[in-house]
Amino acid sequence: MSTNIAVPQVSNSTSILLQGARNASTSAAARTAANTDRSGYVPQTLPDGVVYAESAQDVVDSMRLASAHRVPIVPRGAGTGLAAGASAQAGEVVLDVSRMNQIISIDPVEQLAVVQPGVLNAEVNAAAAEYGLFYAPDPASTAICSIGGNIATNAGGMWCAKYGVTRESVLSLKVVLADGRVLQTGRNTIKGVTGYDLNALIIGSEGTLGIVVEAILRLRPRPVRTETLAAYFPDVETAGRAASAITAAHIQPSILELMDGPTLDAVDRAEGTRHRELGGAFILAQTDGYGAHLELDEVARAIDPFATSVHRAADQLEADALLKARRDAIPALEKLGRVSIGDIAVPRNRLAEAFAGLDDIAARTGVRIFSVAHAADGNLHPMIVVDPAESITEGPAKSALSDMFHLARRLGGTLTGEHGVGLLKRQWIGEELGETSLELQRAIKDAFDPTGILNPGKGI
Repeated sequence: MSTNIAVPQVSNSTSILLQGARNASTSAAARTAANTDRSGYVPQTLPDGVVYAESAQDVVDSMRLASAHRVPIVPRGAGTGLAAGASAQAGEVVLDVSRMNQIISIDPVEQLAVVQPGVLNAEVNAAAAEYGLFYAPDPASTAICSIGGNIATNAGGMWCAKYGVTRESVLSLKVVLADGRVLQTGRNTIKGVTGYDLNALIIGSEGTLGIVVEAILRLRPRPVRTETLAAYFPDVETAGRAASAITAAHIQPSILELMDGPTLDAVDRAEGTRHRELGGAFILAQTDGYGAHLELDEVARAIDPFATSVHRAADQLEADALLKARRDAIPALEKLGRVSIGDIAVPRNRLAEAFAGLDDIAARTGVRIFSVAHAADGNLHPMIVVDPAESITEGPAKSALSDMFHLARRLGGTLTGEHGVGLLKRQWIGEELGETSLELQRAIKDAFDPTGILNPGKGI
C-alpha cells in the first residue's frame, strides 16, 4: 500500500485516482482478489487497481476524484455476492469498504445498531445477542457476508420467512454519491413518511446509485422460545406441495427451508450426515415465541399427509445441527465443482411446479442442478454445478440459467429474489420489467450518477 504508487498500463485518469487515494494497490494479487465474487463468473481482465477505504472520508475523497476524472468505480464488500455484482475489469477501479468494519453503537432500548458497511452479518448478531436482541436478515453466508453487501442486494435468509428481508430491518443510511456528496436517507424511528423513500430505493440498488458508508439497523428481541422440526419426503415435488400447504394453513413459521435429494447427498458426503437415507427431500421448519410449540403442532399437521417422516428436535443442540445442514449446502456443493447459484422466486402455491420444471431443465440441458429454497416466500436457489474448467456464462450452463428465468416468469415469478442482477442476469431484466419501468429506472440512475461511473453495467 502506498500514497504514491506506480500505476503501469492504466489510463491517466485511473492513475490520478489511485495515486490520490490514501490506501491503494495495483499489485496483481490485489487486483486478482478483487475482480470477482462467489458467483462463478470470471472476468476476462483485471481491474486497474483497488482502493481500500478505511473511513467515510476515504470514500468521499475517492468519489470526488473518480467523478472529476470519470473513473468507473466498482464498490466491494466481503465479495460473497452471487450475481457478479462486484465483478470488475480493466478500466475500472474497485473501491473496497471491507476495512470499514466497526459496530459504532448499539441502543438496546430503541433496539438499534449503527454499523459500518464492512461489518459481517454474524458479527452484528453476536453483538446484539449480548443485549437479548438479534438482527433478522441472515443469509446462508452469514459468517462471511457483510452488511454493505446485504444492503446492496436486499438480502434475505432463513429468518425472512417471518421477519422480512434487509429492507425491513434498515432504518437509515449514510450514502456517498457519485460526485462525493453525502446523502442521509431514512430516519431513526420505525415510522416516517416524509418525502420519497430513498432509503428503500438504495437498498437493493447493487451499488449503482451510491456507496453505503453507515447504516442504522433495526434489531428485534430474541425469541423466548423456539421449536424445530425436520420432515422428509419421497421427492422434492411432494416437499414443495407440503410447503405450500403450510402457507395455505395460514401458519407463519420463523424458518421454512427446503432441500432436494441431490443437495442432501452432497451435504451427507461433505459432513458425514445421513439425511438422504431418510428421504428424497427435506423441510426444516422452526417456530418462535411463547406459542412456538403450539404453532409447530400446526406445521406438523399441515405436512403430515405428504411426509414419510417428521421429527421434532429434542433440544437446541439438535436444532442447531439441522440448521447447520441447511447452511452447509453451498460449501458442500463447492466441493463438487464450480457453482452458479440461481435465485428465482415464484408464488408460494407453485413451488411443486417450479421443482418439476427444474428437473425438466436438468434433463434437457444435461446440467446438474441442486435445489434449496426459502419455501415460506417462494424463493428457490437452483444451483448449477459444473467442472471447474467449464464456463457458466456460455454453453449448457447459460442455457439452463435462461430456462430457469423463463420458468419463473411462466409461473408468475421473478428473475431474482435476493441475490440481485449483477452481470449474470442483466440480459433478461427487460423481459421482466418492461420498457416503461426501464425508462424510469434509467432516469433515476442518471439523477444519482449522471456520468455513469458507479458499478457500470450492473443492475440496469
